[in-house]
Amino acid sequence: MHTVSGGEVAGILVAVFWAILVSFLAVALARVAQTLKATTKLVADVTDQAVPLLADASTAVRSAQTQIDRVDAIATDVQEVTSNASALSTTVASTFGGPLVKVAAFGYGVRRALGARRDDMPAKESRRTVIVGRTVPAARRGKRNLRGKRD
Repeated sequence: MHTVSGGEVAGILVAVFWAILVSFLAVALARVAQTLKATTKLVADVTDQAVPLLADASTAVRSAQTQIDRVDAIATDVQEVTSNASALSTTVASTFGGPLVKVAAFGYGVRRALGARRDDMPAKESRRTVIVGRTVPAARRGKRNLRGKRD
């Protein structure tokens, strides 16, 4: 029989160790390959979904820019209308303000003159009624009395 020498045992142990190491490396490489395959599929799916989303976002941004441009044009028009209204108000005030003040002053003077003329005549005394501490002119008192009477 053949006896196994120490070198042969060592060679067998090294061969078994390398076989186990290669097996572990093969399993690890297979798992890494699966992970890379899943990652590639995930990236492809994200790309397929992201491209339409980016197109929609781009369309939305363009639409928003169009709306902002429209609002800017409207704001400019409103500012112009406000400026025109201010100018018109100033023009009307300067055109009609002076003559209206003169007409009002003339009317006031006429009323004062007529009032002074009436003061020369004896004035008819108006009757007033006091209700709970208030003085009510005769004209209003007559209306209240009519309201209070019911047939």
